[in-house]
Amino acid sequence: MIIVTVLLLLCGLLMLIRPAILWTITESWKSNDAAEPSDLYLWSTRFGGVMFTLVGLAGVYVYLFVSA
Repeated sequence: MIIVTVLLLLCGLLMLIRPAILWTITESWKSNDAAEPSDLYLWSTRFGGVMFTLVGLAGVYVYLFVSA
């Protein structure tokens, strides 16, 4: 359980702080012309990063305070 929580936190923070890295890894090969992600992609990736981070923080809370 704690491994999933840590992965959610790490992925969420990456998506929140550096969404262009995720775009380079997953989406850049699909386009010949695009040199950078669109504003909508950046916004939606950051929103997903906030959700991942919140779920990861909830997992840390449950692991530390509820299950102990």
